[in-house]
Amino acid sequence: MKRLFLNLILGLVFFSFLGSTKPTFLGDPLLMINKIKIEITGVSTVGKYNCSNTFSKTDTVYLNSKNNNFNTEIKMTDFDCGNKIMTKDLQGTVKAKKFPNSTVFLSDIKPCGKNYKCNLTFLITNKTLKYKDFILYNAEDKIHGSLNLNFSDIELVPPVKMAGLIKVKDEIVINFSLYKTP
Repeated sequence: MKRLFLNLILGLVFFSFLGSTKPTFLGDPLLMINKIKIEITGVSTVGKYNCSNTFSKTDTVYLNSKNNNFNTEIKMTDFDCGNKIMTKDLQGTVKAKKFPNSTVFLSDIKPCGKNYKCNLTFLITNKTLKYKDFILYNAEDKIHGSLNLNFSDIELVPPVKMAGLIKVKDEIVINFSLYKTP
């Protein structure tokens, strides 16, 4: 009886030490993504513009695992600015014929309070932009983040039309939204 009791105690101690080595797929927080929306917003001399690309993408990110990455390609020809001329101008500016896809890679995604922190690598045209500790804000149906940059940061020239009467400002905002599966 003493031996059985001793084995039971040793077993409990042993399992308490191993408790932190459970498999990553059991009970760890995860994000299930089902849709992505990328928006490029900015200002021109005639007002604000908003070009967006929304597409389905299903992926699961295990937040406490070593492979907590998210990677997607964005078709630059699928952006819509709400009018054909602006859409064509955006596609010409980002050289969509030469560089038809951009890539967003989120790595080392970790909870940070109510939000998430990650490393963002963004490939647009032939330029790679890297951001450490990029914050993704948690909303009810999505996580989202914004990236402020200039066309000149990626060696692009903002469009100018009608002999300079219509000019797009150099500053743009790129909004990333990853919609969560309920």
